[in-house]
Amino acid sequence: MDHAEALRLSEDARRTRYWKRWGPYLSERQWGTVREDYSEFGTCWEYFPHDHARSRAYRWGEDGLFGIADRQCRLCFALALWNGRDPILKERLFGLTGNEGNHGEDVKECYYYLDATPTSSYLKALYKYPQAEFPYARLLEESRRRGKLDPEFELIDSGVFDEGRYFDVLAEYAKESPDDVLVRLTVTNRGPDSAPLHLLPTLWFRNTWSWGRTGEQYGPKPSMHGHEPARIVADHHMLGQFVLTGADASDGTHPTTLFTENDSNTARLWDTPNAGPVKDAFHEYVVNGRLGAVSPKPRGTKAALYYPLVVPARASVTVTLRLHPMDDDTDPDVARGSAFDATFTRRIAEADEFYASRLPAALTAEEHRVARQAYAGLLWSKQFYFYVVAEWLDGDPAQPPPPPARKRGRNANWRHVYNADVVSMPDKWEYPWYAAWDLAFHTLPLARIDPDFAKHQLILFLREWYMHPNGQIPAYEFAFGDVNPPVHAWAVWRVYKMTGQRGKRDRDFLERAFHKLLVNFTWWVNRKDPEGNNLFAGGFLGLDNIGVFDRSKPLPTAGELVQADGTAWMAFFCATMLSIALELASEDPAYDDVASKFFEHFVAITDAMNTLGDSGLWDERDGFYYDEIHLDGKEYPLRVRSLVGLIPLIAVEILEQRVMDRLPAFSKRMRWFVENRPDLAHYISYVEQPTHDGATRTQRLLAIPSRERLERVLRYLLDESEFLSDFGVRSVSRVHKEHPYVFHADGDSLTVAYDPAESTTGLFGGNSNWRGPIWFPVNYLLVEALERYAHFYGDSLRVECPVGSGRMLTLDEVATELSARLARIFLPDASGRRPCHGDDPRYATDPAWRDLVLFHEYFHGDTGRGIGASHQTGWTALVVRCLETVAQARTAARHDGAHSLTITDMFAIPTGTPAEP
Repeated sequence: MDHAEALRLSEDARRTRYWKRWGPYLSERQWGTVREDYSEFGTCWEYFPHDHARSRAYRWGEDGLFGIADRQCRLCFALALWNGRDPILKERLFGLTGNEGNHGEDVKECYYYLDATPTSSYLKALYKYPQAEFPYARLLEESRRRGKLDPEFELIDSGVFDEGRYFDVLAEYAKESPDDVLVRLTVTNRGPDSAPLHLLPTLWFRNTWSWGRTGEQYGPKPSMHGHEPARIVADHHMLGQFVLTGADASDGTHPTTLFTENDSNTARLWDTPNAGPVKDAFHEYVVNGRLGAVSPKPRGTKAALYYPLVVPARASVTVTLRLHPMDDDTDPDVARGSAFDATFTRRIAEADEFYASRLPAALTAEEHRVARQAYAGLLWSKQFYFYVVAEWLDGDPAQPPPPPARKRGRNANWRHVYNADVVSMPDKWEYPWYAAWDLAFHTLPLARIDPDFAKHQLILFLREWYMHPNGQIPAYEFAFGDVNPPVHAWAVWRVYKMTGQRGKRDRDFLERAFHKLLVNFTWWVNRKDPEGNNLFAGGFLGLDNIGVFDRSKPLPTAGELVQADGTAWMAFFCATMLSIALELASEDPAYDDVASKFFEHFVAITDAMNTLGDSGLWDERDGFYYDEIHLDGKEYPLRVRSLVGLIPLIAVEILEQRVMDRLPAFSKRMRWFVENRPDLAHYISYVEQPTHDGATRTQRLLAIPSRERLERVLRYLLDESEFLSDFGVRSVSRVHKEHPYVFHADGDSLTVAYDPAESTTGLFGGNSNWRGPIWFPVNYLLVEALERYAHFYGDSLRVECPVGSGRMLTLDEVATELSARLARIFLPDASGRRPCHGDDPRYATDPAWRDLVLFHEYFHGDTGRGIGASHQTGWTALVVRCLETVAQARTAARHDGAHSLTITDMFAIPTGTPAEP
């Protein structure tokens, strides 16, 4: 029997009921983004700073605190708070821009996504709000004082949470029906004294009327009005009429209804008179006591229910609301009561039931908690993304024209882009915009819980209003033309296989994606192989500062840079396209030819990687792959041991004989190739293995490294003094801590040293460091690759793991070991400390903190401490896949006997009982 959430997903997919119309699609930061930047030189952080956000209408979106919106972000709902001491009303999260933080952008708040379902039938998030004045100025000043060698100064370091003098603000949403959303806000005073908390649940329309444009995204100006106390009616030409009703708080506080317009405060910003009430009127009303700042009549485009609460010490006050269509036949005055509470109880139980059906039963309670919060962050980070590049470049009829330099600047060659969709974001504050290769990794955990959304996201980026006519996939709004690693095909292939059994998979999805991926592959071949010899140079390829110098710019030595990772990424792309083509050819022989093309292209790239010139990009002396500079007919290797030299391991695919037997044309061409190109045929390994039923399975392995080279590279990967950390694979070998790599060019010495935490260099902004920390995406690709090698080599290939331990593991066991080390980042040790939290004792001992898990962008190479964007639950949500691997290994160990499992017990068999279903 299908579970309730699964039925809702099915109804939404079939468009019989639109359960996803409302969701957490509201950004946490719209200010300081490229979209809102109309400056001459692209200085987006300075053009629209946080100080303007409360007063200035946004052009391309909205932001708010724990907000929801319809899927076009026309009508928005979020929280606003004031503790009686802050200089501003808290309507959004605060943080530092890339130019303000000592390691780049950083949100300076404590907030946590605790639960979510794919249809947003239930959402839960927690915000910790200090009772003392929020230290805006101190956070900025201390960050300015600190340098790149200093740690970041966080809100928790300021002392504002000491003695429990803060509020826990818990926001929950439960859908009674697709358009009927119940809201429960619980404010808990953790301190020893009663304290005021002004709570303003706020409803507003995105400003679509100030720009002088017409069309579906604009239309006539909407309106709100108040029929009676605690009741707001919102009228929109496309959404119809919606009503927000609020009940008295649980302590008896009755709300006051406030109205204003979502228009810029031109008097404050530009010293010109306002035409009427403006966006920051509630701030003026509550914080500054200007009662005349709000609309004199109950009308406007922004409204709030104002609850001036006083919360007793160690106690809670609850506020309940309901947002629903005007024509709903349910009693509109009921925003709380037994039926209201029953809906929440039911939706929470259904969420538990849904995840019990999606997560392995063998997970411990702590593992289950980590997985649920990883999924919560992933689902809360879906947001409406609106960016019409042609309109942004040209400016709006009712606004001053943009400076002429805009036509030659950022994204000027991407006029075709028309983005107005719900997109999976890496992080709703630090990355309130999509990043193409991040998104590919998001789709794997998403495929477990919402396969239709995962497939939709992958197809979306291949559509003509995203993909460039030349075949390039847009990278991110800071520079659509930057080059991300080509992982889209891999994500398509994995999602295809994860979302159906053989014979019942979504072939239409695979075929649609494949045709566009062919165009993208051609773009790579034509643009990123400068010498036409199957060696590629794609720029920094998402690995930011991992290189000796900026790999996206001309070399300081002249010549050409040939990249081990760029070439390996293309081999990986090629091998994945081969697998997809073979799958499609199983029902349509027309794909035989293109499968042969990718087979031969893969072998050619592998040959170039291993043998072109003296030995390709393989360094026989070190037994590792390196980038090279080609200059005046000579090759100069850049001997930095980094992920650049590990990426070649991921380009591996297995051809099953039973598959090829169904494709005689492809098999014939492959035999011809093997017989007539013996110089290349040795790259195709062959093995026959018995199956469980006594038959023989014949396989061919396509991989960049030979078995001998694979083993040599793995000796580096599995050495704890090199790449292997207690928490995964480091991005740069630890050997460079004592022995940095130094490159001399034009009198300068360029150094790459092991840098396990925040970057100590300004290269690429400094808040994205690939010179030592642990990053989930490449770790996960390495785990998958090891599983494929294990499938081919089986027990015949064992390696020492860790190096020097004397423990010989199969590659399957090594993959499980790595998965367990990655999962360990988030699991508490015997003292309750989770490595991701660093050394803050609150997270280990305080009941109000210890179960709150953050999924950072990357992690300290030695300690596992979380670094970078604190809610980057996109690719870090891959920890769910790692937990699944560990659970499967644990189950197998219990079935076969505990001693048959050779992975390290302390990593892979955490204590604890299985989670309750």
